[in-house]
Amino acid sequence: MKNVPAISVERISKRFGGLQALKNVSLTIEQGEFFALLGANGAGKTTLISILAGLARADTGEARIMGHCVQHDYRAARRHLGVVPQELAYDPFFTVRETLRIQSGYFGLRRNDDWIDEILTRLELLSKADSNMRSLSGGMKRRVLVAQALVHKPPVIILDEPTAGVDVALRQSLWQFIREINQTGHTIVLTTHYLEEAQHLCRRIAMLKLGELVALDDTASLLKAAGDLELHIAVNPDHLPPELLSRAKSLGNARYCLALASADELEQVLCVLRTAGVSLEDVSLHRPDLEDVFVQMMERT
Repeated sequence: MKNVPAISVERISKRFGGLQALKNVSLTIEQGEFFALLGANGAGKTTLISILAGLARADTGEARIMGHCVQHDYRAARRHLGVVPQELAYDPFFTVRETLRIQSGYFGLRRNDDWIDEILTRLELLSKADSNMRSLSGGMKRRVLVAQALVHKPPVIILDEPTAGVDVALRQSLWQFIREINQTGHTIVLTTHYLEEAQHLCRRIAMLKLGELVALDDTASLLKAAGDLELHIAVNPDHLPPELLSRAKSLGNARYCLALASADELEQVLCVLRTAGVSLEDVSLHRPDLEDVFVQMMERT
C-alpha cells in the first residue's frame, strides 16, 4: 500500500452534548512523515486521536489508517496503528515483559520475545524486564507505553504527549529512538506542549483551535510567515538616532526592538549606533519560533 496516505481524515465532526469537539476537520498525513498535531487543552486533539484509534466514533466524516476505514474496517486499521497515550495507564500486577506479551496477544502474536527484547534494549528497559510495573519510575512507565505501541510493529505511531513528566536524559534518548524509527519508514504523529520538540522534529504541523483546523503547513513555511528577524538592544544613553527610532519599538529601560529583513542588516544598524556615539549594553537576535506561531494562531478570531 505504497500509494495510500498513512492517515486520511475527511470532514470529521464530533459533538459531546453541547460541546463541538471537532468541526469539519480534514487532513492527510503521508507515509514516513514526522507530523505534529498541536493545540491548546480542549482543542480536540485527544478526540481526533480517539477516533483514529477506534475509541470514539465520528458524527460525520471518515478516517482511514493506511487506507483502512477506522469504522468499517476496524481490525485492519487498528493493526496498522500504535498509540502511546498521554495517561500512564498500566496493570500493576504484571512485569514489564508480561505486559508486552499480553499486548502482543491482543494482536494475535505469540513467541515474539526476540522482538520484545529488541524493543526493551532500544528503550533501555531490558534491565527492568522482570520488574513489576508499579515499581517503575514515571519516565520508565512512559517508555513501557512506547514499547506497547510498537510491539505489533505498526507502520503508523501516534505519540500523545510522550515526554510529559520525563527527565531530560530520558527525553533525549527517547527522541533518538523515535527518530530512528521514523528513518526506517514509520509514520510518526506527535502531540506535545513542548513546542520546541515539534519545531525540531516535525516536517509538517497542524494546529487545532476549539475543534477547527486553523493551520496546516510545513514547519519552515509557518516559521517564515510568523514575522521578521528581531534585533533586541539595550543602549547607553537611552537614545536612538532618528534613522533607527522610526523603525524601533521601545521595550522600556533603554531597550528597543528592531525588525530586520535579514541578518545582513545587523552591521548597518551597529554602524549607525557607533556613528551616533551610542553604546550597546546588550544585544540579541530573535527569530520567530513555533511558540510565536502558535500564539499568533490561537489569538486569531
